[in-house]
Amino acid sequence: MNSTKKKARFAGVLYLLLAITGIVSLLYVPGKLIVNGDAAATVSNIVSSETLFRTGITVGLIANIVFALLALALYRLFREIDKSLSMLMVALVLISVSASFANACSEIAALIIIEDPEFLSTFDKPQLDSLAYLFIRIHSWGLQAIQVFWGLWLFPFGILVWKSRFIPKIIGASLFVAGTAYIISFITFYLLPQLASSLSTLLMIMEAGELPVILWLLVVGAKEDI
Repeated sequence: MNSTKKKARFAGVLYLLLAITGIVSLLYVPGKLIVNGDAAATVSNIVSSETLFRTGITVGLIANIVFALLALALYRLFREIDKSLSMLMVALVLISVSASFANACSEIAALIIIEDPEFLSTFDKPQLDSLAYLFIRIHSWGLQAIQVFWGLWLFPFGILVWKSRFIPKIIGASLFVAGTAYIISFITFYLLPQLASSLSTLLMIMEAGELPVILWLLVVGAKEDI
């Protein structure tokens, strides 16, 4: 197996791990615990499944570490194609990772409140539930903001794929589609919330444009003269 194929396969493994940890922390855990608009029910779910909530936080942090490692692996793979674009790709990922670690503090704050420490004894139960739920909502809104970087990094990545001779150009195009979807999601959430619900299914389909590159890197790795 040549060096380029090894680098591509390693990046594919990291990308798959990122997808798995992302699904757990961003979809599975919130879907099990968070009841939209109901602070008491959400807190009750977290109290009864605290280990799951802690797992979601931990897996989310691990996902961001994997994201940073993936960016570095892709830099090694593409730096001979275009070093400047490769560096831009890494920079955008590192901004996203830093913001995500900061955003995790909101979930940690919610966990501290839910554990009902003595220094919060001046608050009654409904107040504590509302405060914990507020931090969970802040975390959710923070993720929506970070989405812009989930989209932006895919554009230099897509260009690098397009310029390479070992990954099909159509996969680069699918990365542009996925990147556009993340940015549209960010814009609609903050500027056009009335459209967010109606566009959600379409945007999820567009975001799946990342899947082909994961499969290619894992299965094929790199193929010369495409």
